[in-house]
Amino acid sequence: MSLSFGFAAEHANALTVYTAGPGSLGKKLAQGFEKKTGIKVDLFQATTGKVMARLEAEADNPHADVLISASWDTARDLEKRGWLLNYESPNAAHVPAMLKTPSYVAQGVSALCIVWNTRSGLPEPRDWSDLAQPVYRNKVTMPDPALSGATLDLLLGLQARLGKQADALFGNLHGNGMVVLGPNAQALNPVLQGAKSAVFGAVDYVAYGAVTSGEAIKVIFPSSGTVVAPRPMMILKSSRAQNEARAFIDYVLSPQGQKIVADAWLIPARDDIAAERPLLKDLKLLPQDGAATPVVHAETLQRFSRLFGQR
Repeated sequence: MSLSFGFAAEHANALTVYTAGPGSLGKKLAQGFEKKTGIKVDLFQATTGKVMARLEAEADNPHADVLISASWDTARDLEKRGWLLNYESPNAAHVPAMLKTPSYVAQGVSALCIVWNTRSGLPEPRDWSDLAQPVYRNKVTMPDPALSGATLDLLLGLQARLGKQADALFGNLHGNGMVVLGPNAQALNPVLQGAKSAVFGAVDYVAYGAVTSGEAIKVIFPSSGTVVAPRPMMILKSSRAQNEARAFIDYVLSPQGQKIVADAWLIPARDDIAAERPLLKDLKLLPQDGAATPVVHAETLQRFSRLFGQR
């Protein structure tokens, strides 16, 4: 969707923000920023794939000033291509080093989890391997790692922690009837409806939102560990509104902006902001190799596709 919020004649430059979800988070941040600064925000919100396709299509005539992605790899790639402006907000002082670089910084963080239908009549799972047990036969879904960068990170993290045991785990899950159903929402819906009982590798903030809507599900962070997916914010070097873009980054990283992020059930990027959900310090994390190459990614996806592609 493309939205504009207000107008302030005293500002020569409006701000154009391209953002990948979740939900109304981008809209609320844009409204809060405009109310605080008077700066008009033109907001384009879509999936990361659609946002990046639009950014690429406009390469010869850039429109975006600020980009917020659901994939850390997006920011890493654009940095290598020389598209990003270096900026470290003073409000990033409370952002852990793992969540910032000179040219991009996390807006917030999601984590991958098991989502369990509490009315399923099945035992509550405690770890990833529980979903490969006979009691969960034909009752488990998983997002497609070819469509979800966070799910791919989970595969890589499990391989780094478990080695060949990770291949055995997914072999057991396949043999137990786990199905791969597309993007995150597509994997979650059958569990919300009761047709399936658990999601292996769900995005937590989506599930927390469903819980607040009254869905009979529980978010479970596995005992052996999980991975997190920071959502990077960055300023495009081509921006004609760089001062306004810096002010927007400052606002999102302010206590007020981070409260809006927390209200969307994401982990705030700052470590001094409370949230009604587990924070980074509360999670056991699997290894995450930020330098994993495209070749490693492709090989991991190929192995996964060979295993689950016929189901």
